[in-house]
Amino acid sequence: MATMTSTILSSTKPKALFNTSSFNGTPLVAPLASSLRVNQSSKSNPSFSVSASYDLNAFTFEPIRESIVSREMTRRYMTDMISYADTDVVVVGAGSAGLTCAYEISKNPDVRVAIIEQSVSPGGGAWLGGQLFSAMIVRKPAHHLLDELEIEYDEQDTYVVIKHAALFTSTIMSKLLARPNVKLFNAVAAEDLIVKGGRVGGVVTNWALVSMNHDTQSCMDPNVMESKIVVSSCGHDGPFGATGVKRLKSIGLIDHVPGMKALDMNTAEDAIVRLTREVVPGMIVTGMEVAEIDGAPRMGPTFGAMMISGQKAAHLALRALGLPNALDGADVQIQPDLVLAAAESAESVDA
Repeated sequence: MATMTSTILSSTKPKALFNTSSFNGTPLVAPLASSLRVNQSSKSNPSFSVSASYDLNAFTFEPIRESIVSREMTRRYMTDMISYADTDVVVVGAGSAGLTCAYEISKNPDVRVAIIEQSVSPGGGAWLGGQLFSAMIVRKPAHHLLDELEIEYDEQDTYVVIKHAALFTSTIMSKLLARPNVKLFNAVAAEDLIVKGGRVGGVVTNWALVSMNHDTQSCMDPNVMESKIVVSSCGHDGPFGATGVKRLKSIGLIDHVPGMKALDMNTAEDAIVRLTREVVPGMIVTGMEVAEIDGAPRMGPTFGAMMISGQKAAHLALRALGLPNALDGADVQIQPDLVLAAAESAESVDA
C-alpha cells in the first residue's frame, strides 16, 4: 500500500524547493525583535520609537497619478489571466484543504498552480473554529504540518490547539502566495468544468458576483482556464459547496452524490484522507467535498483531515503530472511520525 507523509522533499531537485523546513518542537517560533521599543527606565511614561526613517509628525506620501494606480492593477491582473489561461493545476476552493493542497504542490517550482476562490476573502471556514469560536483543534499526527509552517500551538496528548484559527490560515496563505508559481484568483467562481473525451481539462470561470446574478441580467458569458489537473476543494453542500462533484453527476460522469452523513469525528477524519482521490480522469477531490461524494460522516470542528487530505491531493496531482510524489514511494525525505494510508477505493463509508 502506498504511503504519504506530512513533509515531503523530492530527492530529484533540478531546482531548490521553496519550503524545505521540517521544524519540530514547542515552542515553535522564537519571538521576533519588535520594531516598537519601550524605554524600561521610565515604565510609568514609556517612550516609543519607530524603526523606520520617517517623522510621524510631518508625514507625506510621494505623489502618484490615479491613472498609474489603475494601470498597475489592470496590467498585472490581465498578465496573470493570460499566463494562467493554460496552467498545470487549478485548485477550486481556497479553504483549509485547498490552501494546503496548493502549498504542497507548489513546493515544486516547475509546477504552476492557479487557485480559484469565489469569496473575496480566501480561507473558507478556517478563520474560526467551531460555533464561531477562535481556537483550532488539530488531531495528531497532523500537527507536523503546523511544525513545518512554524505555527505555535498548545500541545495535548492526542491533539494540539492553535489559539486562533486565523493563525493557520494567514500563515499558510502568506507562504503560499509569495511563491512565483502560484496565483490566487479570488472573487472568481468556477461555473463549470471543461470536459473532453471523458477527461476534465480545466474550469469555466466568471466573476463571483456575476455568477450570483445570472437571473437578474441578460446573458453574461464566462471565461475559461485550461489545466492538466483540476483539484476540487469546494467543501460540503451549500450555495457554492460541492459544486465540482455535483457537476460531475449532472453530466453523467459519476452516478450519485449521497451527501455527508452525521458527525463522527474519529470515523470522518480517517475516511476523508483515505478517500481523497482522482474521481474521474483529470479531477481530484479533496476536503469536505470527499464526504459529499462518498457519504462519509462530517467531522465538525477539527481540521487535521482537511490539511492531510489537501496534502494527499497534492501528491495525487504530482503523480498525474508524472512528477516525484510520496504516493508512489519516490525517493524522498520523509517525516516518519506521519504515515497515512492512501486508498484508491471508491467505497462509501458507514457512519
